[in-house]
Amino acid sequence: MTRITVDLIRKKSEHNDGILENLEEISLHQLNIQRIEVLGSCCKHLKILYLQNNLIPKIENLRKMKELVYLNLALNNVKLIEDLQSCESLEKLDLTINFIPIKNLEKSIDGLQNNHRLKQLFLSGNPCCEFKGYRKFVVGSLPWLESLDGKKISKSERILASQDLLTIKS
Repeated sequence: MTRITVDLIRKKSEHNDGILENLEEISLHQLNIQRIEVLGSCCKHLKILYLQNNLIPKIENLRKMKELVYLNLALNNVKLIEDLQSCESLEKLDLTINFIPIKNLEKSIDGLQNNHRLKQLFLSGNPCCEFKGYRKFVVGSLPWLESLDGKKISKSERILASQDLLTIKS
């Protein structure tokens, strides 16, 4: 197991001369990381964060990352989308192939209600995607979303999804 430490971040940010205060992008993929830590306190200006292909079960400690635009957590062990409410600049979130079950879908999508800049969401490969009304539910719940799982959301799809949202929720 690898822990996210200031030393690891410095090592992975050699392109920025190890200066963390103005670091905008970091790749911490394929390191067997199990917990998101330290980043919010030392990398407040991070815009792009690659954490794919790790062992992360929980989205946490990202509250101070107000400038984060893209978060890649694909191929992890995430079961719930949470702790992203204050990531107000978030435009793209990739949670492809995680473990978000149908029972956590509504709570997960509710956790994105403050992320009005979110344009692209990737959830394919999660158990929740097997739910028949999955796409309609997500599209109806997040009307500002432009694409889901790499597929553009049309105006007609959005209208139908918002009309069917109450039926899907019950």
